[in-house]
Amino acid sequence: MFGIGGMEMLIVVGLILMIFGPSQIPKMAKGLGQAMREFRKAQNEINDELHPSDPKSNRPPDDKPVS
Repeated sequence: MFGIGGMEMLIVVGLILMIFGPSQIPKMAKGLGQAMREFRKAQNEINDELHPSDPKSNRPPDDKPVS
């Protein structure tokens, strides 16, 4: 994972715990999750503006007989 081995990952997690403390980790994870959600929302809005979909093309054809 990103060229980081198990021991390096353990050291990074240990340092984070020592710096912020175990009570702050859930708060930071919640904030990170909210930031990622907002980023995805903005990304989807921009994508929808650049590539608008035509609602008529997504509608299934009518099953009416042609007279």
